[in-house]
Amino acid sequence: MSVIRDTAAAARARRALRRLASGCRSRAEAEAARHGSETIQAGSSSFAAAARLFDAETRRSTVMLYAWCRHCDDVIDGQELGQGQRASHREDSLRRLAELEALTWRACAGQPCRHLAFDGLAEVVRRHGIPIALPLEHLSGFRMDVEDMRYETLADTLLYCYRVAGVVGLMMARVMGARDPAVLDRACDLGLAFQLTNIARDIVEDACVGRVYVPLQWLHAAGIPAHEVAEPRHRAALAKVAARVVAAADPYYASALSGIAALPVRSAWSVATARGVYREIGRKVHRRGAQAWDTRTRTSGAEKAWLVARGMAVALAARALPQRPRAAGLWQRPQVG
Repeated sequence: MSVIRDTAAAARARRALRRLASGCRSRAEAEAARHGSETIQAGSSSFAAAARLFDAETRRSTVMLYAWCRHCDDVIDGQELGQGQRASHREDSLRRLAELEALTWRACAGQPCRHLAFDGLAEVVRRHGIPIALPLEHLSGFRMDVEDMRYETLADTLLYCYRVAGVVGLMMARVMGARDPAVLDRACDLGLAFQLTNIARDIVEDACVGRVYVPLQWLHAAGIPAHEVAEPRHRAALAKVAARVVAAADPYYASALSGIAALPVRSAWSVATARGVYREIGRKVHRRGAQAWDTRTRTSGAEKAWLVARGMAVALAARALPQRPRAAGLWQRPQVG
């Protein structure tokens, strides 16, 4: 029976790749789209599930943008598809970052890069008019990692979240046709919420390679020295800190709902699904308490299926809700795109 399931899954994957390639304007674009699809399938089951809901053109751009983001993250962290993160020498990381910046400039200028992740970025930037400031701002988030930035306050953490995830929300909103600054604000808010959820889920894993994104003020208040975040004896206190991070994401998840209402229906469905999946991961971290880092917190296949169905209901309901101004006190993105 498992062989039958595996064969059926492989057949579905081949059909999906053919659909992606069918609308491509060139062989290079088709190869970049194929690479992006394979990368998102291997790198993030959550984003892959949501991306399937897009129309074919939006999905092509989405998977190519994801592949570039994933490649940059992997290069900086010395990992593969988000796995095997390890600490590295600052000089080596700075060299790798400079190479990423140079290739990103080339891609956004329409020059050949001979690398599928950057070929895909070039196509996404060209097709959707994405300002080069946004990919470069994303790379500046990795620079914060390389330069061992300290995050004393929540505002410091949110700046990092903006660069590594809020900017991706801005680029994705443009892929989905959004240009209204108010809608872009909500797309950025969703990126902030996603990254805060990631931080809560990965506190211990990140600390093991010397990275602490949780506000140091919060750790100090909980009696946890920054260099001891990964120590098991602090898990009960760390669970309370993680709960604060999850709670900090909630107003950004709420704000994002208004932006979903402005998107095309299939895009709204996909974004609402991703929002549901990641919000549930944060809630699981909260519920698991001190056991949150015994195993990686994730949603099951059955939970994802339910959240896909619920995502359509959320997307439709968002259209019926009155549009409210963005809540006061939320972190405001720089106006770079």
